[in-house]
Amino acid sequence: MKYISTRGGGTPQTFEQVLLTGLAPDGGLYVPAELPHFYQEEIASWKSLSYPELALKIISEFIGDEIPVQALRKIVIDSYAQFDHPEVAPLTELAENDFMLELYHGPTLAFKDFALQVLGRLLDYVLLKNNQRVIILGATSGDTGSAAIEGCRHSEQVDIFILHPHQRVSEVQRRQMTTVVGDNVFNLAVEGNFDDCQSIVKAAFADQSFLPEESQLVAVNSINWARIMMQIVYYFSAALKVGAPERAVSFSVPTGNFGDIYAGFLAKSIGLPIKQLVVATNSNDILHRFINGNEYSTNGLNQTLSPSMDILVSSNFERYLFDLFDRDAALLKDFMSKLNHESQQVSDEKWKQMRECFSSARVDDALTCETIAKVFCDTAKLVDPHTAVGIRAARECNADPSTPMITLSTAHPAKFSNAINEAGLDAPQLPPHLTGLFEKEEHYSVVPNDLAAVTEFVIKHSHS
Repeated sequence: MKYISTRGGGTPQTFEQVLLTGLAPDGGLYVPAELPHFYQEEIASWKSLSYPELALKIISEFIGDEIPVQALRKIVIDSYAQFDHPEVAPLTELAENDFMLELYHGPTLAFKDFALQVLGRLLDYVLLKNNQRVIILGATSGDTGSAAIEGCRHSEQVDIFILHPHQRVSEVQRRQMTTVVGDNVFNLAVEGNFDDCQSIVKAAFADQSFLPEESQLVAVNSINWARIMMQIVYYFSAALKVGAPERAVSFSVPTGNFGDIYAGFLAKSIGLPIKQLVVATNSNDILHRFINGNEYSTNGLNQTLSPSMDILVSSNFERYLFDLFDRDAALLKDFMSKLNHESQQVSDEKWKQMRECFSSARVDDALTCETIAKVFCDTAKLVDPHTAVGIRAARECNADPSTPMITLSTAHPAKFSNAINEAGLDAPQLPPHLTGLFEKEEHYSVVPNDLAAVTEFVIKHSHS
């Protein structure tokens, strides 16, 4: 399997090269040069597989023979052994043909664990094999940071620096990052929003001349292809449980950076019979405005009860646009270069093509709280605000009630007690393994919204 940049530069890369690079040198994102395809008979034969066994069937096609089968099997099995539910990603029925996929049973209680537990072990394998040490630099809107730290902090081959927007993540999210003690773990609270953090990370990757010789940055954000690859698996897992591939299925995905739903788009592209993909956004609705009105433009950032989706520019949308533009890198590059300066549109034909693939809805804080309360009243299930956005969007956009609709439940409600309280409910207790989180000492540094300040911090504190 080879990978190419959405911006058209460079030569095709191997999986290992892409794993250690993240962002392409030309500023693009890596995608497979060609996608594999699974046929209905093969997908049907996977129904009895455990989650790790299913993951191996799918990701092996994207990795090829670069990692020996037995080594990859151990990586996957060890990664999901950390989850507290035997099914790893259990499915809960809320109403007839209305399901919720629980993606919060990993160590940090968020869907990011599905990819980052594996990513950390993949990095360990490759870095030990190459006798190499790297610097992980990532930005988080809340959940990626703690999942990345949990997945990578044990590695002797990495220093990990995570940027989060100062005072713009929930207290549980912040403490899950800042209470981790490790000589190789550094948390930076940037005086800005998530997009500022993401911009700093992208700029650092684009010009790594600030690093010592032979050092390099590795991405843990969803710009890293391995993140997307691992997220494809739970679409297959959920769909198989409700009758796929003989029966089509739909998904609603709360999304800010477009990575999670892009994995669903890929699942559909490689053979899973997905009828509808619903893009569920909060009031930071650039994706909804584009899908519904063919207007792709940035507005001011709103701070909401679903902070992991408080994002203006969805990085992974570039991967989808690359395919929408028939992999015309020059056209994509021109589109992206104008984004910060003017509203963008696509042709009517391309807009129609996008709307045939995606539906969307915008769910503000009031509707989020209303949905949290209604789901609890109807089912006694407590959902976090991001999941509530997904459920509300699913019910607004569902084009065929006879098709199972599965909402991705992306985080444990205990991570967002403020939103639960706003909905008039009592927040749940944190699971036992996080007992004492609020008593632990925090370790983080507040830094200005400035690339130089961040790179100076990295140089000063890294062991590379």
